[in-house]
Amino acid sequence: MTAALELAKTLDRQVEVVVLDPRPVFTFIPSLIWVPFGLRDAGDISIELAPMYAKKGVTFINDAAEAIDLDARTITTAGGMELSYDRLLMATGPRLAFDEVPGLGPDGGHTVSVCNIEHALDARTKWEQFLENPGPVVVGTAQGGSCFGASYEFAFNAAHQIEKAGLTDVAPVTFITAEPFLGHFGLGGIGKSEAMAEKFFDKLGMEGIANSAIKEVRDGEIELEGGRVLPFAYSMIVPPFTGVDLVRETDGLGNARGFIPVDDEFKHPEHEEVYAAGVDVAIAPVGETLVPAGVPKTGYMSEAMAKVAAENIAADFGLGERRSVPLDQMSAVCILDGGNTGMIFKADHVLGDPEHSHIMAGPQAHWAKLAFEKTFLASRRRGMTIP
Repeated sequence: MTAALELAKTLDRQVEVVVLDPRPVFTFIPSLIWVPFGLRDAGDISIELAPMYAKKGVTFINDAAEAIDLDARTITTAGGMELSYDRLLMATGPRLAFDEVPGLGPDGGHTVSVCNIEHALDARTKWEQFLENPGPVVVGTAQGGSCFGASYEFAFNAAHQIEKAGLTDVAPVTFITAEPFLGHFGLGGIGKSEAMAEKFFDKLGMEGIANSAIKEVRDGEIELEGGRVLPFAYSMIVPPFTGVDLVRETDGLGNARGFIPVDDEFKHPEHEEVYAAGVDVAIAPVGETLVPAGVPKTGYMSEAMAKVAAENIAADFGLGERRSVPLDQMSAVCILDGGNTGMIFKADHVLGDPEHSHIMAGPQAHWAKLAFEKTFLASRRRGMTIP
């Protein structure tokens, strides 16, 4: 969406911009952590795509991409359309790899998820059932996962809601994570994030188990590698991510996990007409960890990637200058909501030397996330990006 709107503005209808998306509605993913607790409904955080794109002269096709022919530069859709392209931006998001951990996930497994709106609504139903029959809660990110922020936010919000319901004594919250230490976030830590995360956990009375890998999830219990078994009445676990099937099934497009390699212009190193941005981009882990822990591609980082890719696509058509942003030079700003408090951290070089890193905690984090949610959705409904 970001790239399409940026291109529509820069190209000013001199080049046709087409968005192919199987979903007719955009959902603001960062707000999904509130849906299970009844703090948001789907309509509160959604945008109808067709009318928004039409305002900006973007062609919107509500269909899924099923196959890509990199040599012919064509895409075949699930509905049987064949589309040709001069430039292709891949911005697919991830495949949710619940299948990599036995018993994980809402579809045939025993845990809930907040990775999409359907999962978040299912997590709400399960939360309502939990309130009627409370017990231990386990929240976290599985080995190979990279979206650590969502699990932290969910754990903090769950603890807040449990306290409000007067269930603290019967519903302790345990946090499990593939990170080597709390506050690592898949980035090696940001400033004093480890110490601040530990303070949060102490204040909330939560146990945090780092370097954890899930062996198996069974009904009402999670067994970790090493043998420890954690009972639960409710569990939300963020799964490992891989690239989507479309990328994994297209020879020469992705790596072994299905993520797309890019250069400093977010262009594929072997296919100069293909760009990528967001979670589908391949980023090497920051150092070795005992348990596999991926690098998060946050909303802020995804926006930045999309804007750089859009600038370079426009430059391919002779409009504007090219721009290079090495991955280790990317900056990031993240807000972790905690119900009535939270953490905000910022780093200029989030994947390299984290220059000028800052982290703060307090109620301002909660209000900052609320403000950004409103600003983002209001701008996108008008077909505008945030500078």
